[in-house]
Formats: sequence, structure tokens, C-alpha cells
Amino acid sequence: MEKRRVVITGIGAITPFGVGVDKLWNAVKNGVSGISYVNPPRIDAEKQTTHIYGIVPEYNEEEYMDSKESKRLDDFIKYAIVASDEAVKQSGLDMKEEDEYRVGCLVSSAAGGYHTIEDSHLTMLNRGYTKCSPFTVPAMIVNMAAGKVAIKYGFKGVNKAIVSACATSTQSIGDAFRNIQYGDADVIVTGGTEATVCNMGVGAFSAARTLSKRNEEPTKASRPYDVDRDGFIMSEGSGVLVLEELEHAKKRGATIIAEIVGYGQTCDAYDIVAPDPTGVSAAKAMEFALNDAGINADDVDYINTHGTSTHVGDLAEAKAIAKVFGELDKNPHLMVSSSKSMHGHLLGAAGAVEAIVCIKAMQDNVVPPTINLDNQDPELPNLNYVPHKALNADLKYTMSNSFGFGGHDASIILKKYED
Repeated sequence: MEKRRVVITGIGAITPFGVGVDKLWNAVKNGVSGISYVNPPRIDAEKQTTHIYGIVPEYNEEEYMDSKESKRLDDFIKYAIVASDEAVKQSGLDMKEEDEYRVGCLVSSAAGGYHTIEDSHLTMLNRGYTKCSPFTVPAMIVNMAAGKVAIKYGFKGVNKAIVSACATSTQSIGDAFRNIQYGDADVIVTGGTEATVCNMGVGAFSAARTLSKRNEEPTKASRPYDVDRDGFIMSEGSGVLVLEELEHAKKRGATIIAEIVGYGQTCDAYDIVAPDPTGVSAAKAMEFALNDAGINADDVDYINTHGTSTHVGDLAEAKAIAKVFGELDKNPHLMVSSSKSMHGHLLGAAGAVEAIVCIKAMQDNVVPPTINLDNQDPELPNLNYVPHKALNADLKYTMSNSFGFGGHDASIILKKYED
């Protein structure tokens, strides 16, 4: 069976920069950090060691859902609704004209309703086990973002949530791509959403010693590839893409903004938290994506890396990239950067947000920088990490990498659309 071409007709986001893709991209391409020293009411600051996060600023929820509904939903579900609203509107998808069973939804989360779990647990302890809200379960389970988005629009095709830690939304995009390639759907709304900035989320990651404690310099705390990096910054939000079979999109007159051409996935099978320090399985995921796309390593112009700002993670990924693509002496045109240096780590939503960054980079022919890269770690392979300032470049193929606790490795390849 010949694989069908899959294009992207809509993108949407809500991030620490606010609602909308434009706010995300304008900040990222200009090297603006969205990290701040904040103590939202949900955080007991006196009992936390990290006080810097990427928090979604206030927005008008009533533009997307009524107040009664809002009270019943966890923030991770709300963020998915907001991002989907922008993506679906941009796509121009009209469900009155569609076979509802050919339109699916794969909007996933790594953690689900952390806020709801934490609040309900406190209610049970203080008031009794039967006193929590009857909406606790639907508000906390991971699949409910996909379920709620499908309910809003009437998507009756494939619907599920993939959970693979910080590789979650990249694998969701990859699975959506496969479903359309092989004819199981014509359109799939896909991506990721996360809202884990709460006492349980921050405390647990702090206990694992993965978070930065550069509290006095929040905008400089996320510093991938810098020798002084000390951990990642927890962020929240959502990224959503509308994937569509090419001929279906053309038939309805949709504006095509990019094409997805390759997907690769592997597992380190090494450790529940730490990546394989050799990067061998991460390299294989990238190789599989290249093979799937039918292109060579030197065809890729830019990689938006997983680049979380942890010592072991950054080093393992950089080694993997060098293994597949070569260092600067062999591949001088390849550019790699981590937009997490600006928006922080959105965990399960990270891959979708970063795929959107790749799409905007191709549209504008601008490679976003890695900010705060003041002193490159000498252990790293010799790559162009695009320190401090964006670069102008003609971009045809871009790659987005995501890796998750448990050893999950995922890479997707996006292409500037050509008819």
C-alpha cells in the first residue's frame, strides 16, 4: 500500500507567553524568556526549593467554555481546548462537511490532572473520602483532554491519549501521522497538554533533583548546553496541530502550512529516569525518522532539540545528533537549538509546542536561538547550538526531538510544503 502524504493545516498554542501561536513565536524568535519568579496560590512557596516556573498568564476562559464547565475541568483539559480552538479555526475544518468517523483526536498528556489529584486528596483527608467532587475522575484522567476536544467538535474517529512522559506529544503526532498515512483517518487533531505546576508536581521533581534552583535569575535559569546548567524549568500549556491527508486538504481548499514526512521511535531500555549516556537509541530514533522521510542526514537544516538544561540529557542528545548528522567539520550547515531555554519544559506538551516552533521557523526562515548559552559545556560535541540570537536561513526540513522518563525516544521530521 502506498503511504498517503500528510500535511498540517492548523496550529494552536497556549504557553507561558499567553494564548496563541503568534505570542509563542514572537518571543522565541526574539530570544525572550517566559520564565518568572512567581508564587501562585496553588504553590506553598515556603515548603518548596524552586520558585521559578513558566506559568500560563490569566486569560478569559469564557471565550472557550462556560463557567459551569470550567469549574469541572482540570487546567490541562482547559489548555487543550484553548489550543485546539486556535488550530481548528486556522484549519477551516467544517464538521458539517466531514465524515465524522474519519476525523480523530490524539491530544495527550504525560501527567493528567495533577491539580485535581492534589486538591481531591486534601479534601479526602480533611473532610472524608466521599466528599471529593463527583467530577474528580473525569477531571484527572489523562485521556480526557482528547475526549473533551472530540466532544466539542464532534470528532468520532480514532481517539486516544498516549503517555510516554516528555515524549508524549511527539509520539501523539507520530501516531496521528501513521493513522492518516495508512488510511485510518483523513484528519486528526493532535498534540499535547500539561498543567503540573502545583505542590505535588514541583515537589516531586525537586526531590528527583531535576529542577533548576537559580531562583534569583529566573530568565537565565533554563540554559541548555551551558556548563553552568543546573536543571530544567517546569512550564505549562498546550500545543495542538491539525494533521490532514493531502488530497483531502486540497479538495476542501485548506491552506497548507507544512508537511510531516518522517517519524521514528525507540526505547533506551537503560534506566527509568536517566538517558543512555551514549545516545545510541536516541540516534536510532532520528535515523528511523530520516529513513521514513526518505531523505539523507545532510538534508535536515535545523533540529529543535529536547534540550532540557540537564547535564546528562543535553549531553546524551548532543552525542546522538553528532552520531547521525556529524559535527560541524562534516556538516557545517546544520543548526540545533533548544526553545526550552525560553519557554521552559512543558513535559508532555513540549513536543507539540516545539513542532509548532519548527513550522514557524520554516515559514519565516528563522532559526530560533538557545538563550543563556554563555559558556558552552566542553564535553559537548562541536555543533552549532545557535547561542543568544536567531539566525536567518532557508529551511526546507526541520526535526523535532523528544525524550521521556522510561527511555522513550521520538523524532519527527517536518518539511516546508511543496505541491
